[in-house]
Amino acid sequence: MPALRIAQVANFVSPTSGGMKVAIDQLGRGYAAAGAERLLLIPGETDRTTVTDAGTIVEVGAPKISSSYRMILDLKAARAALESFGPTSIECSDKWSLTRLSTWAAQHRVGTVLLSHERLEEMATDWVGHGAVVRSAVRAWNRRLADRFDIVVVTSRYSGVEFERIGAHPHLVPLGVDLDNFHPSKGHPPGIGPVQLVHVGRMSHEKYPQLAVASAVELHRRGVGFQLNMYGTGPDIDSLRKLAGDAPVKFHGLIADRAEVARRLAASDISLSVCPTETFGLALLEALACGTPVITADRGGARELVDESCAGWGSPDAISIADAVENLIARRSRSLRHAARSRAEQYPWSASVERMLDIHATVTY
Repeated sequence: MPALRIAQVANFVSPTSGGMKVAIDQLGRGYAAAGAERLLLIPGETDRTTVTDAGTIVEVGAPKISSSYRMILDLKAARAALESFGPTSIECSDKWSLTRLSTWAAQHRVGTVLLSHERLEEMATDWVGHGAVVRSAVRAWNRRLADRFDIVVVTSRYSGVEFERIGAHPHLVPLGVDLDNFHPSKGHPPGIGPVQLVHVGRMSHEKYPQLAVASAVELHRRGVGFQLNMYGTGPDIDSLRKLAGDAPVKFHGLIADRAEVARRLAASDISLSVCPTETFGLALLEALACGTPVITADRGGARELVDESCAGWGSPDAISIADAVENLIARRSRSLRHAARSRAEQYPWSASVERMLDIHATVTY
């Protein structure tokens, strides 16, 4: 394999970011551990460069586009950072402004990889609704993306469908889970008292925390004894509290310490990872790695990660998800938790890193 110098570039990475930040970090650390030189280029409050044992992090001063996220709009500093680093390939985890760096890459004979973290047709539906115009616009944008990059990588079959519809041939590379930090030994479910349900994720409608809460409300209506612990922050907290009403739902806010997240997952009976538009499901895998069985929607990338040995699922509505929770409660056992851990062990980060390194070697000139 040739000596690789991989530049990872991304928008929407902040201290409160979720799965995409974890994926970029784990892949980048794996690249560095394998001997590749690694640069991470992300937006920040001001220009700043930090040298770490996992590579160099370059923050480009960028404006806020929401309460949590910044976006690099002026690419001058980004191009300068790339020219200084001299990458053999660029891994772009952004479908917006940073895609323009593919032009710089072509001019400098640098390979390009688009790592798709979201399904644009689902995002567009959330923003503006269904319709032929929306579908046409999304397909045109995806065609543009596929033309700009040497290789498009998707993390699930569900994620790859929108590229296959335009005749592109994306490479499937599932992500992974930290099997050491997320482990059943980190905590133990109570065994007695109310069933402990848990949801970890951004409190924003596109992640469907409202479905987890609505399902809890339905369980409460049925007289099921449980507590749902919600971990995360986001713009929908107030509306979610209102939706919960007098159901036993507790909002704990963001838990930044990943070890503490693992402890709380391992101390839960069932994890709710119910977003039907999830392109992968890192939070779901982290729960499984802790030995905690999961409930997910019957569609989306997360559904591809589980089978009946470790999970239950239902259509994305409160009644179906509540039914699935009750069914899984009835199946609680030590063997169910062992099956959850065994399922997660099929997705080590080392496998993801190895496949991505092969792809970067393929596009290197």
